[in-house]
Amino acid sequence: MAKDNYNICESKTFESIYNTHAKEVRRFLFFKTQSIDKAEDLLQEAFIKLWDNCSKVDFNKVKSYIYTVANNLFLNDVKHLKVVQNYTKTHQNSSTGESPEFIMLEKEFMYKLERTIANLPEKQREVFLLNRIEKKKYKEIASQLDISVKAVEKRMHQALLVMRKEIGNI
Repeated sequence: MAKDNYNICESKTFESIYNTHAKEVRRFLFFKTQSIDKAEDLLQEAFIKLWDNCSKVDFNKVKSYIYTVANNLFLNDVKHLKVVQNYTKTHQNSSTGESPEFIMLEKEFMYKLERTIANLPEKQREVFLLNRIEKKKYKEIASQLDISVKAVEKRMHQALLVMRKEIGNI
């Protein structure tokens, strides 16, 4: 069958996809990051995700998938940097005389928060960050991700349950 020739999980097909799209995606990521190293890292992560999900991705939509994953990885990286920068800025400017115990607990909380967000399943993390960091409404998220508002609500609910479970103990 001709369809077998297009199985992304086969290394030759995957290699062909990489050779066809890597240069364009690297350029796309470099334009966004202005860093060759960062662009290369994100490119490799995007193709790792493609390989991990090769059986779920339609061959005819592989280019769109790679660009979407690459862009989402870039956005997650930017969001993470914003969180770190805001945290750093807040703590450099605050000499409020907080106790060392409070500062330690706060650092522990931030670490736990970042780790919990990073460990959320990709779809939940994406919805959580779009809503909580980018302040997008569920309807906007649904439109952007091409899913229903109900799916956004469910992913957000699941993300919040994980967040409460992991961070609620502090």
